[in-house]
Amino acid sequence: MFIDSHCHLDKLDVSHYTNGLDELIDTTFKAGITEMLCIGVDTEQFPQMLKQVSAYDFIHVSAGIHPLGVKDGSDFTLLAQQAAMEKVIAVGETGLDYHYKPATKVAQLDSFLHHMQIADQVQKPLIVHSRSARQDTVDLLRTNANLEVGGVIHCFTEDQDMANKCLDLGFYISISGIATFRNAESLREVIKHLPLDRILIETDAPYLAPVPHRGKQNEPLFVPHVAQLIADLKGVTLEHVAKVTSENFHRLFNLKQSEK
Repeated sequence: MFIDSHCHLDKLDVSHYTNGLDELIDTTFKAGITEMLCIGVDTEQFPQMLKQVSAYDFIHVSAGIHPLGVKDGSDFTLLAQQAAMEKVIAVGETGLDYHYKPATKVAQLDSFLHHMQIADQVQKPLIVHSRSARQDTVDLLRTNANLEVGGVIHCFTEDQDMANKCLDLGFYISISGIATFRNAESLREVIKHLPLDRILIETDAPYLAPVPHRGKQNEPLFVPHVAQLIADLKGVTLEHVAKVTSENFHRLFNLKQSEK
């Protein structure tokens, strides 16, 4: 049984499924992906996302404003209300992305701080996006995040030093399909040295489909490919990776192991 710890179900093109998103979810669950975390990236889009998955108790949601979507006037009061909802188990996707939008650095920093305050307020872990912002990400987490509540660095693509710093802060590290790409050898070396009890697996669907589906729309159905890569790198069974990463997910997000 696998858990996709980070996906965007509301962004998926489900036109190839006769019954749309419901059929995709049913197919995914029957294939052994027994829980998913659907990620909020915008307070305005959140209600529709929540409506789409509210009928499924094995689909959790987060509430956040993506760093690439931060703008003047972002409603953090509304975000705090959304984050406090029962079905919401995490705050984010938040963080810093200086690669695509360095010009919005100040606004991103402010948003990241607001997310950390909200996470502390509602006592729910952070989901952190970090690209071309290693030092600022670590520094802000170290000085402002509630490290007892913690969080996860999603879609990790950084080096061993960054991994060690995040682990030292008590954060988990989530591995995506990027690790299966031919040019991701340095990332695979990092994965070899990560403690398995601090790893989550994700698709980031509909983005970043793993090999052998690269170039296609990603789906939660593909998360076992990420788990298999980790199993190969660690020299353990696929079943062991599935079990441990699921336990990690439940531990981080304070969920019962039997919850479906």
